[in-house]
Parts: sequence; C-alpha cells; structure tokens
Amino acid sequence: MTVRTRVAPSPTGDPHVGTAYIALFNLCFARAHGGQFLLRIEDTDQTRSTADSEQAILDSLRWLGLEWDEGPDVGGPHGPYRQSERMEIYGEYAAQLVAQGKAFTCYRTPTELDELREARRAAGTSTALKPSDLMLPEQELERRRAAGEPYVIRMMVPEEAGTCAIDDMLRGTIELDWGMVDAQVLLKSDGMPTYHLANVVDDHLMGITHVLRGEEHLVNTPKQLLLYAALGLEPPAFGHLPLMLGKDGRKLSKRSGDVSLDDYRAKGYPKEAIVNFLSLQGWALDGETEVFSVEQLVERFDIRDVSKAGAVFDLDKFQWLAGEYLRAEPAERTAERGLPFVVGAGLASEADLRARWDWFVAVVAGTRERVRLYSELPGWVDYLFASDDEVPFDEKAEKGARKHEDAAETLRAFRAWLAPRLEAGEAPDATGAAAKEWVAARGAKLPALFQPLRCALTGKPGGPDLFET
Repeated sequence: MTVRTRVAPSPTGDPHVGTAYIALFNLCFARAHGGQFLLRIEDTDQTRSTADSEQAILDSLRWLGLEWDEGPDVGGPHGPYRQSERMEIYGEYAAQLVAQGKAFTCYRTPTELDELREARRAAGTSTALKPSDLMLPEQELERRRAAGEPYVIRMMVPEEAGTCAIDDMLRGTIELDWGMVDAQVLLKSDGMPTYHLANVVDDHLMGITHVLRGEEHLVNTPKQLLLYAALGLEPPAFGHLPLMLGKDGRKLSKRSGDVSLDDYRAKGYPKEAIVNFLSLQGWALDGETEVFSVEQLVERFDIRDVSKAGAVFDLDKFQWLAGEYLRAEPAERTAERGLPFVVGAGLASEADLRARWDWFVAVVAGTRERVRLYSELPGWVDYLFASDDEVPFDEKAEKGARKHEDAAETLRAFRAWLAPRLEAGEAPDATGAAAKEWVAARGAKLPALFQPLRCALTGKPGGPDLFET
C-alpha cells in the first residue's frame, strides 16, 4: 500500500501555525513511508473563503519547505483540489445516500431546531438531534416539499444507546457514545456540502490512507466512520495529534499570542526554527536533542513516538531556538535574511548594502551572537549608519560609562593615542592588545576605558569585539 496523507486548510484568514503543524506531521509520515503528501483546499464556506487567503496559505507552507506532491497549484491525477470545484461529486454521493435510506431530507426551520434542542435539554438528555426528532409526518413533509421550502440533507445516525470504537494510531481504541452524535447535515440548502461529507468523499477519491489531524476532530470521527460504512467504503487510518496549547492550558489562540505564520515571518524567525519548534509540539528526536533538521525529523519519525498530551507553545523557548538557528547558519545567509529588516528600519538602501556586501556580512557576523531574530539586527547595528551626533545612548550603556570619574579625559587621551594606529592600518587584535597595555600603564582597569569607549562608539552596553567595531 502506498501511504498518502493530506492537509486540508480552509482559506478563511491568515495562515495559521496549526495548519503548518498538521502539514508537517502529515508530510513526515508520508515521506517516512515513501508515500505522497497532498494539499487540498476546503473552501465550501464561500462567504469567508478568499483567493488571497488561499495564496497566503500556499506561500507560507512553501516558504517553510513543506512541499506537496499534489494540490491546486501543482495539479495531480485526483483533482480538482478545491472543494468548491467538486460540487457535482458531493451532490451525487448525497443523492446515493438518500436513495439507500442512509440519509434523509430535512425541512426543519432554525426556530424548530432550537425548540427541539431546548426540549431535549429540559428532559435532561443530550442536545444531539436524532432522525426521530427531525422527521416530519408524511403529510407535512409533502406540504413543505410542494411549497418549495428550503431543506438540507442529513445522515441517519444510531438512535439506540451504544458506543463507536475508534482505532486511533496514537491512542489505541477510543470509545465515544453514539448518544452524542447528531443527525449531521451533509448537504446544505444551497447545495454546499458540509465538512463531513466533503472530507469523506475527497479522502476516498484521492486515495488518502492515513488522516493525521488535531485531536479536536476526534468527536467528528464517529460521524465520518458512519459515512464510510453507509457508502460501503474502506476508511483511512485515523490519528489525532495533540493540541498546541497557550500558557493558560487552552488551545492556542490569539489570546495566547501570535497564531499567524505571517506574524512570525514578519518578526524574523528563521524558517528552519519554526519547523523545528512545531515538531517539538508533539514529537522529540531522542528526548534530549532539541535542535534538529527536518531531514533528521523525517529520517527518525515514527507516529508511535508522537505525544498524546498537548505541548505549551512557549515563546521564550521559541525565541531561544530561533537564536540557535540564526547563529549556526553561515553569516552570508544571516546577512541575506537580515537585509530586508535593516532596509525596512531606514538605516540604508539595499543598493548601498549590496555595494558594501563583504562589509555588511562582517558586521552581521560580529553581531549575531546577541541576535535571536532577524528583526533584532537593526537595533544592534544602527550606530554604524548614524552620524556622530545621532548615536542614541542606551540608558544602561550611559550609566556604565559615567560611573568612571575621568571617562571623558580617558577617551580624549585614548583618541590621541589611537589616531596614528588607525592611520597606519593596524589590525584590530594588535590594537586591542596594545590598548590593554595602555590602560595598565595608566594604572587603571580595563572597564575604565572599555565601557566609555563602547558607549561613545555604539551607544550600547555590549556588542561584538570592541576593536573590530
């Protein structure tokens, strides 16, 4: 059997980190088994779906390196890959279910549905509506049909007590009460399919063998297993991944911080760090190693090692990880990725930096030990683009400089000592060694020179090697 997995985002907003998280695990599972990974767009919500949102999702996932084998932009033998382009297919399957008595037309109005649920609530039972709650007397059904009133198609669900056994790839056998499963709408009054019908039909026709999705979808699985059985189809294997949690212990949301991939891209997180961090939300390489490549992830990935418990989306750890990646990459790459942020901060034009590229790479190489995100780079190099009277003094740097009583006199004397060495082109390390001897000869300690000197040059309390600066 060829393993085929998929990710199926809805283009109704900014690309979510959760979409990348699910895509990553599906991609790794498929690649680990020599299979294929698909991308399908679930755009049946036509009031909220937009082409811009779809493009943003595709761009963000591709930027992260999560490439798919089939999809709306690359094609494939199982297209179309947008659900809005597959409407006729869903209608045929819905009609088949009605003809077989596995689904029924429902003319109940929203007001009637509310009243039915309230009646069940008052009776102390589940508010999940069953076919017996919804079906109308034949005479009333004919009247509404003849009047052309709107209707939906709902699926038949068990009325009797019992449980649905789900064989989950991560969690083993899970049993859910049929009493919680309502007569789900399959086809809306406008002919649009709901999530359940579209997913079952598409996963079957696209040959999906394994469905890895968030554990919030676990409650949907009984409904979909019913549909597979009603249509006489073999269901895929299901695995429900742990939720990403905010620090409040709830599912990650805007209350917990940024959830859009675009936000992290705009803040200058290395894309490799994003992929690494997302994998840590449900998987670990060996229980100790936290920094690893996507190649290592694919090579070592085993679905049985995925955690069942949700992981806290720890931004402090995320930024630490970002810094690890940024400092480990070649300085040339850091400069390339940091360039837009330096330009965006108004420090220099791209043309100016390209013209002095070797210099800019050297600047970045000397600075990045203190940088975690590309967006932090401008704040550490701004002094290099400012005139002498424009260097902003950091409060901590100025305080450290002014605590030395003769700081101004020391700097004047040092400037006079330094001038001929700079003019002669002396190497920075030689200047540094000689400067230390100069300080000792004055009977002072190194901070008496180094703290005022760094503040005067950069306005910062720390930074790269002072004599390189």
